Amino acid sequence: MDGDERRHDRRHTLEGVREIKYVRAGFGAEAVDYEQAWAEQRHLHAAVAEGTGPDTVILLEHPPVYTAGKRTEPHERPLDGTPVVDVDRGGKITWHGPGQLVGYPIVKLASHVYVVDYVRRLEEALIAVCADLGVKTGRVKGRSGVWVPADDRGRERKIAAIGIRVAQGVTMHGFALNCDNDLAWFDRIVPCGISDADVTTLSKELGRQVTIAEVLDSVEHHLTNVLAWNPYERTPDLVHAEPEAPTGITYGLTVAPLS
Repeated sequence: MDGDERRHDRRHTLEGVREIKYVRAGFGAEAVDYEQAWAEQRHLHAAVAEGTGPDTVILLEHPPVYTAGKRTEPHERPLDGTPVVDVDRGGKITWHGPGQLVGYPIVKLASHVYVVDYVRRLEEALIAVCADLGVKTGRVKGRSGVWVPADDRGRERKIAAIGIRVAQGVTMHGFALNCDNDLAWFDRIVPCGISDADVTTLSKELGRQVTIAEVLDSVEHHLTNVLAWNPYERTPDLVHAEPEAPTGITYGLTVAPLS
């Protein structure tokens, strides 16, 4: 990701809280190689951990690649010998590629923000992004990511995946939001190790093309809201289901005040 022409830097902040730097690193013909992006993550992680660099969120698109987290089982990998990059994040195997927005927040966690709370914040941001477009999504108990509930068009289906690593109190890796990617890439694997649900895109749910460019501003806005934590506010750590959520999907977060 070298060259200023490939970067679109922005800085967002909530008044009195913190500043987050956004880097739009490469899309389309300038999609960023996964290994290159991973190396950049490690570089930024070291700077944030040492206090010499700002909290940063990298937003990009990758050429097609399968990546496997630490818990990936042999039977979940491609059976045709397709190469897989083994990575140091949590979770299982997934795919990244054209039409999918990938985000890598490299941020220092506040002392009161636990890893699971951080994951919930990422989910909350992506739920809000989907809502901006008119797609109602939520969570499935026991499974990370963002989900479209089962309906007359099919069973529960994942629209955004999350896999992270936290070292020295600083996050790495992040999320992938399916915009208008080809879902056939998921047919070679057991996505995220889940065989009893499906995968979907914003485009498929809305019946029109939703590009990465269309969601970028919304993603930055909602990430800023959930990542700019106030040190005097307890992180949201409880998720409450709507009264008649039919498929175990839950919506929204409740922020508990300090007591």
